[in-house]
Amino acid sequence: MMIMVSLDHVAHKILTYIPYVLVLIDMRFEGVKCGRDDSVDNHMEMGKKLLAAGQLADALSHFHAAVDGDSNNYMAFYRRATVFLAMGKSRSALPDLSKVIELKPDFTSARLQRGNLLLKQGRLDEAESDFKKVLKTNPSDKEEKEAQSQLTKSDEIQRLVAHARSSFDRHDYVTAAAQLDTIIETCVWDVSSREMRAECFIQMEEMGKAISDLKATSKLKNDNTQAFYKLSTIYYKLGDHEMSLKYEDAVSKYEAVMKTEPNVQPFSLLAKQRICHALSQSQQTSRAISVCSDVLQTDPENVSALKDRAEAYLQDEQYDEAIKDYETAGKHSENDRQVSEGLERAQRLLKQSQKRDYYKILGVKRTAQKKEIIKAYRKLAQQWHPDNFQDPEEKKKAEKKFIDIVQAKEVLTDPEMRTKFDHGEDPMDPQSQQGHHHHQHFHQGFQGFNPFGSGPFNFKFNFN
Repeated sequence: MMIMVSLDHVAHKILTYIPYVLVLIDMRFEGVKCGRDDSVDNHMEMGKKLLAAGQLADALSHFHAAVDGDSNNYMAFYRRATVFLAMGKSRSALPDLSKVIELKPDFTSARLQRGNLLLKQGRLDEAESDFKKVLKTNPSDKEEKEAQSQLTKSDEIQRLVAHARSSFDRHDYVTAAAQLDTIIETCVWDVSSREMRAECFIQMEEMGKAISDLKATSKLKNDNTQAFYKLSTIYYKLGDHEMSLKYEDAVSKYEAVMKTEPNVQPFSLLAKQRICHALSQSQQTSRAISVCSDVLQTDPENVSALKDRAEAYLQDEQYDEAIKDYETAGKHSENDRQVSEGLERAQRLLKQSQKRDYYKILGVKRTAQKKEIIKAYRKLAQQWHPDNFQDPEEKKKAEKKFIDIVQAKEVLTDPEMRTKFDHGEDPMDPQSQQGHHHHQHFHQGFQGFNPFGSGPFNFKFNFN
């Protein structure tokens, strides 16, 4: 009887603790974080204050956290969409506004904003649908006036689109371009209208305007190979060979120029500068650095050569050298956006190169989707799990590698942490987290549970 009571007692204790163990596992693997519900309101409040103060990046981090904490909080999505719009990131704002409407269909402001974004994208039928629904949901006087105005404007654009298409089909490119001008004034992100207007400009031999529209479409539409091809063709016809995709051809032609006029220094220097650019663009880093350096020896203040050599240094992961070139270029070309953006990118990459690169740890590209990241994580975690190693030295090495793999997966599958990392901040480094207590608190909660003796992780992993 004593034994039976003892066994019952043990069974009771096990059953008592199982729910807690399961909760811990759920917290670890499903992303449920301690105190998350309590923190959502705090994140919302801090986000609003930071937004009002114009600190958009910090506000966005708080709204990311609020959305993670409560995926049914329509105001969290709405606030985040507001920040995205303030940052000029309409593509990111649109899904959030759609989520708001899904959660709260009578949220008139969100529907009106989505309608305006759809109108700018030239998605006229969808925009009209939103404006009509706003008018049916008892809007305020201001909202009703705006919805009616935008609906009228959308109707007018629908007619103009039909007229522009008709003019284009009749090869009346001047009329079509004028009609498309009016359309694009409202539908500024409409790819199809810009592509048609670019073709009109090409037929009218106004190549500068065609280039402007094609460049815009290449940014508005992912993997727009048709736009790049047309740009390449235009540049080639204009004689700007290195701007075409035929960089090797360009190098050969400019080398021929140097042989033809070896004693005419201006020609020789210009040819070398063009070769430097072509090699940099075709990612022939060693040759690019060598030729650009020749140019800069003769002309140390040549901004184009400095930018091209900096780009080649970046490709070769010589970040310090790239920074020096961009800084020198900045001294001789103030307010050069290409220089300032290049310098910022070089500094960010240098900072990351001195720390862990989570993308390299998992062997994925920076553009990798969450499914790719998880797939890579599972494969590497199976390979480097310490239980697979018997030799003490190998096991120690595997433990470190395994923890790096787990941390990389944590960072790259969490939108907020991944954004921080992409901006040069390591979310797993406490020193870079001053003022960012949310994730730090979460990871501190797991300190001391690591079976390998280091790092904030403690769970055994089973891979099916």
